[in-house]
Amino acid sequence: MESAPFPKSIDDIYRDYVGRREGLLKALIDDAGEFYDRCDPEQPNLCLFGASGHPDGSWTVSLPAAQVPPELPDPVLGINFARKGMDRKDWLSLCAVHSDAWLMSLIFFFGARYDDSGRAELFSLVNQHPTVFEIATGRASRSKINKRKQPVYAKQYAGAALAAAHKAGAAVGGGAGPGAAPHGIRHGMQPSLASSRDRPTSRMLSRADLHNLLLWPDDGKWYLVQVLNTDLRYMKVKYSTGEDEELDLEETIANGHMSLLEE
Repeated sequence: MESAPFPKSIDDIYRDYVGRREGLLKALIDDAGEFYDRCDPEQPNLCLFGASGHPDGSWTVSLPAAQVPPELPDPVLGINFARKGMDRKDWLSLCAVHSDAWLMSLIFFFGARYDDSGRAELFSLVNQHPTVFEIATGRASRSKINKRKQPVYAKQYAGAALAAAHKAGAAVGGGAGPGAAPHGIRHGMQPSLASSRDRPTSRMLSRADLHNLLLWPDDGKWYLVQVLNTDLRYMKVKYSTGEDEELDLEETIANGHMSLLEE
């Protein structure tokens, strides 16, 4: 493997990943013929490397590092041996799967010093991109970028925020106790009470009420969404681009990430 400085930040690790990934894609797609020929089964154990520091894509087929253990994780060993007796398409797919495994081993090797929050942030950056296998097998477009989802570092955060909201509501209503309103019912409302008339302070629900603004903490921007359906835990929304996404209803509300648009 080439000697390269270790990436020192999450952004550096991500850029290293992007460069190596592009090199692997170039080998398996753009230069597939050359790559196939260079993996001669008569040669010693060979590995496919995506080179670091080359965002336009650079790759090499060579022997693994002589140092034991290696300074960095090596790709899978002996891809040239597997070529013999395999269909070319299947062999390229196998190389793609092992290439993804190598990329993931590298990013978490570089990110070993980070805590759970840092690792979640790193993975959310990487997971924007389809895998090498998905692209090499035609399951995803090479130019596709997935919507980056804000990592949830701790489930307890949403639970704590919701508990704080309940506590604040109980304080306004005179404290929690045997007469406290059930979860989801405003203080002073009687859930079992039925009425033949609508309340004077209410209005009929309209289609416009299903359009909301959703906050993406990644970029601090609000996006127009339409609520398609919801249940006790999840809410499915549709973006103006036509893409759908399922959200955790409790986390979205507790974190203040959704705003209702007025008519």
